[in-house]
Amino acid sequence: MQLEKVVGYHKALADPTRIKILILLADGELNGQSLAEKLSVTPATITHHATKLREASLINERREKNTIYFSLNDYFIKNSATATEKLIYRQVNSNGEEGDLMQVEHAKLKATVIRSFFTADGKLKSLPAQLKKKLIVLEHLVSSLEKGRKYTEKEINEFIKKYYDDFATVRREFIMHQFMYREHEIYELNPQQLWAKWETLS
Repeated sequence: MQLEKVVGYHKALADPTRIKILILLADGELNGQSLAEKLSVTPATITHHATKLREASLINERREKNTIYFSLNDYFIKNSATATEKLIYRQVNSNGEEGDLMQVEHAKLKATVIRSFFTADGKLKSLPAQLKKKLIVLEHLVSSLEKGRKYTEKEINEFIKKYYDDFATVRREFIMHQFMYREHEIYELNPQQLWAKWETLS
């Protein structure tokens, strides 16, 4: 349900320690030990809260040998407030003719990107480097998934492999840009209002 996913996102923020972690990470990447020292908590506490933040796509992780470094998922954080607002108010384009012209331009761009990055039999040639084009490609792919259906990770991998060999990268992009929601290795389409909007990018 749409409401459950919005609540789940905001639950990740509903803790003072998690907010403090995000504030510290705004100054740059930090490892768990550094965060624990700055917040005067145990590394285990940082691990617990970082897991919640990562599951909500608020932070990214990278491992360097035995050390895990955390950084903000800037795009998701900046986009989430707008996405929640649109979900609540269900904003409808009311710009009349200007809005209609914009929709036509968007449709032309989408068709051009799909022709450029997909083969005649529907295979993805490559994942675009430009964010706007990448979002168009991802949106095109997830549109073939069933709304309301819960997918295992294996099922998502098999779905992606029908279009593109690097299923792990595409699966990660689905989550990062809010096309899909993951919980306990189960994947489900997010409400379309929460998807990252390529139409708003220049």
